[in-house]
Amino acid sequence: MLGGIASLALVVGSWQRLIPYSLTETLGFVTGAVCVYLVVKESVWNFSVGLANNFFFIILFANARLFGDAALQVVYIALGIQGWYLWLYGGRNRTSLKVARAPARLLIILSVLTLVVTIGLALVLRRVRGSLPILDSLTTVLSLAAQYLLNKKYVENWYAWITADLIYVYIYVSKGLHLTAILYLVFLGLCLAGVRSWWVALRKEQTGATHLRLKGAIP
Repeated sequence: MLGGIASLALVVGSWQRLIPYSLTETLGFVTGAVCVYLVVKESVWNFSVGLANNFFFIILFANARLFGDAALQVVYIALGIQGWYLWLYGGRNRTSLKVARAPARLLIILSVLTLVVTIGLALVLRRVRGSLPILDSLTTVLSLAAQYLLNKKYVENWYAWITADLIYVYIYVSKGLHLTAILYLVFLGLCLAGVRSWWVALRKEQTGATHLRLKGAIP
């Protein structure tokens, strides 16, 4: 309730120009915080709120000449639709997806791809005179990897998000997007809560699966 009141106050304050933040940045703040909160709670509705957040951030980042982040939002829209489907039907026998650990091989592949694609994207962003091309590229690629892991409901997604968010805070402070920087500090707190919550859920899943195997209910 308190969060809803604060969010409404922020939106009205921006709309009436009572606070020094654009309405676009404020809407990005509110939808972003709600989205991550819903992810922590394992609510599939995080994807619908996340899609709205992507549209607001496309506008915000394009205006700040953070082209990598702006383009990232377009990819997020596609990944968000995929994640929405997977969370609903990606589990055993098209059931809802459960929290799991990412295979070690997948984590190695994502790490190598993150390094290679970051270097390539940084070169492109330098050519188009993007701001902070190396950091912009790194956070872009890290976020894509994190979203992929999130779509698969792998608990490791939180560690990728935490790394990206730490860098994002620096980027947005340096670009004068202070409300967005605060949002990413909020994201960090929610990510820490998410790590704890998902590990608890994972242990429950593993305990339940063990009991079912002992009973012979699943192979």
